[in-house]
Amino acid sequence: MSTFYVVATPIGNLEDITYRAVRILGEVDTIACEDTRHTQIVLSKYNITGKRLIACHARNEANSAAGIVKLLEEGHDIAYASDAGTPGISDPGSRVVKAVREAGFPVVPLPGPSAVAALVSAAGCCSKSFTFEGFLSPKGGRRKSRLTELLGREEAFVIYESPYRVEKTLALLAEMAPDRIITAGREMTKAFEEFETGTASELLGGRIRSFKGEFAMLVHPQFESAEQEDEE
Repeated sequence: MSTFYVVATPIGNLEDITYRAVRILGEVDTIACEDTRHTQIVLSKYNITGKRLIACHARNEANSAAGIVKLLEEGHDIAYASDAGTPGISDPGSRVVKAVREAGFPVVPLPGPSAVAALVSAAGCCSKSFTFEGFLSPKGGRRKSRLTELLGREEAFVIYESPYRVEKTLALLAEMAPDRIITAGREMTKAFEEFETGTASELLGGRIRSFKGEFAMLVHPQFESAEQEDEE
């Protein structure tokens, strides 16, 4: 039976890919991509050639899923890669995986890079649990409403933010939760990677060198010191 592989790809540094992912990308004849140009960069790095690349992004995922199922029915093994990181985590992929499963084909995940995992591992945040939110709504009212809910839980949470809104989001956090500690990861695994920890006001006040590039931010739990003592 044909197999659908969900392949995690680097979030920045192209060396952050598993041997298994490189092997599978080399073995399948068809690769579905969030953006064929991004995936082609990874394929070129590892001298993977001669593959049929098909687009499967957020705007066409439902339609692409039907085409992918048809290819599986014809006997093709297919790998899916989003632009960076693990598909389905603030990236396209969930709809096509659902369609493939419903059609009765096996889905095999190839774990690997993920921005949320990278940030949590580097934050030194010892909470027992955290909420992964991903990108907040670009609409101010909805963004503030959701932050109110997340802050009210008092546990750690992770959000992604674009360079165009990160300062506004930090300003909002400085207003809503001035004492909460935040670890911000910028351009993770890339040449200008940066991790900084402090309150939102401290991060805005110069602790972060630049607000260019993609950000992931972990808001530490309200009672972090107490949780650390509990764990010890």
